[in-house]
Amino acid sequence: MLAALRPRQWTKNVFVFAALVLTGQLVEPTKALAAVATFVLFCTVSSAVYLVNDLVDIEADRRHPVKRYRPLAAGELSGWLAGATAVVLGAVGIVGGFALRPLVGAVIVAYLVLQVAYSFVLKHMVIIEVLTIAGGFVLRVLAGGAAIGEPISPWLYLSVIFLALFQGFAKRRSELEVLDEAAGDHRPSLNEYTIDLLDQFILVAAAATIVTYSMYAVTTPYRPAWVSANVLLMTIPFVVYAIFRYLYLVQVQGQGGAPEDILLTDKLLLLDVVAWGASLLVIVYFLPRS
Repeated sequence: MLAALRPRQWTKNVFVFAALVLTGQLVEPTKALAAVATFVLFCTVSSAVYLVNDLVDIEADRRHPVKRYRPLAAGELSGWLAGATAVVLGAVGIVGGFALRPLVGAVIVAYLVLQVAYSFVLKHMVIIEVLTIAGGFVLRVLAGGAAIGEPISPWLYLSVIFLALFQGFAKRRSELEVLDEAAGDHRPSLNEYTIDLLDQFILVAAAATIVTYSMYAVTTPYRPAWVSANVLLMTIPFVVYAIFRYLYLVQVQGQGGAPEDILLTDKLLLLDVVAWGASLLVIVYFLPRS
């Protein structure tokens, strides 16, 4: 059951902390606890979605060289237990969200509706399926902002959308390469893609991620200034390197199937992300604001 809940993918839910960290509220205990509670709730509902998705895809996963080892596909977990657990986790997430803040509860409901629609229908629709995944990340950021009652820059939402599209299309590219002619049997929408088309999508999303993050750094009201300069711009090179490194891993090393695995296993990418996070914390919390 623990493996079926996919705890390694809970790393995606760190996006709920974006508003807390970037608005300088990390040192506020009440708001920090609200953000942590939101993170836990999203781990709960995202695991419910993974169980539903694995139930729907059980036969397709059995034909996948890697996913066939998932507990449901391998026959190590019963379908009725997975379904009942998904219902309980979803209910806990919704009730907890509304108990925390009504808007957080509403965002969690929207997330569950979107992801269940993805599991049954949207995942079979070319391009829309990746846009749906991106929408899930935006809802995480929105929930984090709602939990602490702090608005954040629209440019941050845009950068999250394009970053999710970048990773989503990279994952489709990896699946297309690994599964080859059997790709459509695993995911019908893969029949509509080609490697060249996905490379174009990936490059567009990569460029848009860099541009929108740069606009966030320039325009956010929480940007610090030191010696009449917006030092938040110093974090942009880290973002540029992360995008370029990821492109290298996808197109040269043939990785990209699981973004969380790439982040945790590629030392240079992990070091870059840690350096970006550390520099961001120093700039936001230890330098005066403009």
